[in-house]
Amino acid sequence: GHGKSAEFLKEHPVPQSLKVIDLAQDFRLASPDHDYVYGLPEINKAEIAKAQHIANPGCFATAIQLGLLPLAAIWLLHNDISVNAITGSTGAGVKPGATTHFSWRMGNMSIYKAFRHQHVPEIRQSLAQLQPGFDASVDFIPYRGDFARGIFCTEVVRIDSALSEKDIVKMYKQFYATAAFTHYVDRDLDLKQVVNTNKALVHVEKFEEKLLITSVIDNLLKGASGQAVQNMNLMFGIDEHAGLDLKPSAF
Repeated sequence: GHGKSAEFLKEHPVPQSLKVIDLAQDFRLASPDHDYVYGLPEINKAEIAKAQHIANPGCFATAIQLGLLPLAAIWLLHNDISVNAITGSTGAGVKPGATTHFSWRMGNMSIYKAFRHQHVPEIRQSLAQLQPGFDASVDFIPYRGDFARGIFCTEVVRIDSALSEKDIVKMYKQFYATAAFTHYVDRDLDLKQVVNTNKALVHVEKFEEKLLITSVIDNLLKGASGQAVQNMNLMFGIDEHAGLDLKPSAF
């Protein structure tokens, strides 16, 4: 649980030689108080390989960042970013609650933590890592979805650039050319393409001066334990795909 990792480490001596991958949000933001590396391989692969301690990214944060990072890499994020993302019921964890009970969730949708979701600070941190001085607003509206797993995310960004859609797509493909699990796709995305896998898929369309970016992940794999295994593989010099060659629910 969030907050429990820091508490546990204060209460229990942990050998310096022990490698730790933390899935809570306790160490995701850089601080002089800890040495945890933010575990998003698409931008921190070299640092993860050398790290002793990893802060695994949040599920929403992973999906949203992977849609925006290529734009940050060429300094195109100067205007407010509108984000809508819908997650499955497993995104709420295992603790029962009124909004996670399936009889309530089935055939239903709702918004929660609009504009104040806890993943926004780590998203802003990664964007500023690639585009120093980034200060645009990330207006994130999360939705509870009528399904068990997966995140479907759309982002709308206005860019002050004459780049064509073809140029932007080329840049996305180049950015993810060496990524083990993140891929640019030339057609509209479906959530079932990634559910049960560690894949992240991204698609971009340009409408005049605005970009519509779509990204999809499985919140339990690339959004959580799958990414943790990917990070573990990097930390121990194992093939990045080890243990993660999984088949999607639609193929």
